[in-house]
Amino acid sequence: MAKKVKDYYDIEYVNFLAEKIKSVYPEFIINKFFSLIKPTIELLEFNERQELLANALKESINLNYSETINVFEKILGPELEGSLGMFTEGYWLWPIGKYVEKFGGENFEVSTTFSKELTKRFTSEYCMRTIINNFPEQSMALLLEWSKDSNKRVRRLASECLRIRLPWAKKMYVALDYFDTYFELLSNLKDDIDKTIQKSVANNLNDLYKEDKDKFELIISSWQTENTTKECKWIIRHASRTKNKKQESYSNIKV
Repeated sequence: MAKKVKDYYDIEYVNFLAEKIKSVYPEFIINKFFSLIKPTIELLEFNERQELLANALKESINLNYSETINVFEKILGPELEGSLGMFTEGYWLWPIGKYVEKFGGENFEVSTTFSKELTKRFTSEYCMRTIINNFPEQSMALLLEWSKDSNKRVRRLASECLRIRLPWAKKMYVALDYFDTYFELLSNLKDDIDKTIQKSVANNLNDLYKEDKDKFELIISSWQTENTTKECKWIIRHASRTKNKKQESYSNIKV
């Protein structure tokens, strides 16, 4: 039987994370961390484990938010190569992202700077959504910059954190509220050769179709020209899957 995702965050993992933090922050209250986590963590489901870990980190590090993020920066390690590995090599950073998501929503500069570094080793779309909701205009301007970043993981984050229906997250409508910037941001990525970015843009548009078909058609039609790249064509096809499925359903209805 394949190992469940939740089971990667077990007592062995708790020891691993505690030692990493203790190595760069000797004042880490490791006994308190263990007492808060070990009795129950293996009884919980995935999301509950992440919540428990994030809360225990806050209780066991006697620093303010910015100082705590500085500790986390020291354990991030090297950037991942290529586009993959976020859930295989970088999985151990999930509770760090959860910490930012839960406690960093009011600190735009520190949280966004850290999220940009975190996504190079893991992913940051969930912690970024808290910031986006609290600082939508600033966030959209920053994400527009990130959509042109030299790092492909940062470019992917610019798209992924804006998805209206991001799995495991509450719906977020900032993309509709700042549609012109959203349109420009996705257009910056429509010809990207990285497949993870193509998938993110396509998933964004598929989400958009479910919320506002006119805005979906506006973007798609603007991209469909005689010079449309093969990357953009793939995005359009993948983005249109819900639309095409509905059209097939209608065509199969017998009159």
